Amino acid sequence: MRPVIQLALDFVDLNRAVKTAEKALIGGVDWFEAGTPLIKSEGLQSVRELRRLFPGHKVVADMKIMDAGRIEVEAAAKAGADIVDVLGAASDATIRESVQAARNYGTRIVADLIAVGDPVSRAIALEKIGVDFITVHCAIDEQMEGKDPFETLRHVAAAVSVPVGVAGGINSETAPMAIEAGASIVVVGGAISKSVDPSDAAAVIKRAMENKTPIATKLFKRGSAQQVRQILEQVSAANLSDALHRGGVIKGLVPLFAGLKIVGRALTVRTYPGDWAKPVQAIDMGESGDVIVVDVGGVGPAVWGELATHSAIQKGLAGVVIDGAIRDSHDIAALKFPAFSRLVMPNAGEPKGFGEIGVPVTIGDQKVETGDWILGDDDGIVVLPKTLATEYANRAMDVLERENRIREEIKEGSTLSQVTELLRWEKQ
Repeated sequence: MRPVIQLALDFVDLNRAVKTAEKALIGGVDWFEAGTPLIKSEGLQSVRELRRLFPGHKVVADMKIMDAGRIEVEAAAKAGADIVDVLGAASDATIRESVQAARNYGTRIVADLIAVGDPVSRAIALEKIGVDFITVHCAIDEQMEGKDPFETLRHVAAAVSVPVGVAGGINSETAPMAIEAGASIVVVGGAISKSVDPSDAAAVIKRAMENKTPIATKLFKRGSAQQVRQILEQVSAANLSDALHRGGVIKGLVPLFAGLKIVGRALTVRTYPGDWAKPVQAIDMGESGDVIVVDVGGVGPAVWGELATHSAIQKGLAGVVIDGAIRDSHDIAALKFPAFSRLVMPNAGEPKGFGEIGVPVTIGDQKVETGDWILGDDDGIVVLPKTLATEYANRAMDVLERENRIREEIKEGSTLSQVTELLRWEKQ
């Protein structure tokens, strides 16, 4: 079959889903999917509305059926779905019931291989049972860990004869890869639904598919461990804190001057009030791009100043974070060296050499270890533990992308509470 774009409308608000779908239609989307969040939130009315608005296009109900196949397929079919999604991990009995119900109501079944242990063997079995399509799906939470569906897609597409779809972080760079790997149905979600202009985003992805040529994008893609710095340089401290469930914040530390941004791996220092020996020694131990994080217990005298800053610049360090005092603030600001501290004062201490470098420190109530990622801007400092770095850098990017779309909807004449239907979603 000719490759098609299926737009996954993974919203919880039908109004927002419809507005995005209408814009994406202009850009060339072929099929419209009532995503699982949308169906859970709005029920099958979401399918009915998509059927009403787009009578000439396929409507997919992403039911993710795991049991009671006949009942759920019949309900979705009666609501107007052309295609109903069943989980490939469901029992053969559920798959058979779903396929039979679809035949009775003139709809078709797509089996989603999300979380299936042996996707190739299961795809072959699903085809024998009678499903019409198979989707290779890299789950959102797996995407955040830097995974993608393409290797599995190649093996599955080679093993079955039914059309195969692919879902999981598809954008204008990867859509041609999906076609090359054997996909006939390219399921796109955030790259369209979170874009500033869904119409343009859909058109760009369609062009990439038709020309089989990747088109570069800065957003709507998830990075690996090697790309954490690149991702953090694009997002804000607020984005990262949101991704960390409103956590990770070092309280009480403020930027030395406005407009700075600091991104890098922590090199931790614990020292004593006024003892600037270990912070200065840490500069020599640091690698380019590191951030010196100094725990002085939140008190003065200063343990960092202009000369230490010049040394840090020579080493290519990304900045300094001090739970204590800093001085020579005017000179450091003139050098545009990113610096955060709890205090600013003119008097320095003495280099006595007490303390340690590279040990875990706790600033406020936030633990920091050497190798953790530090992201700071005008709002303050957020710590991203090294063990979570890839996943939560990607989640911070997801926060940024979602906010970009909401901002555009506000600019179109709405308000934040109206766009998000705030009153509706207040906890009962």
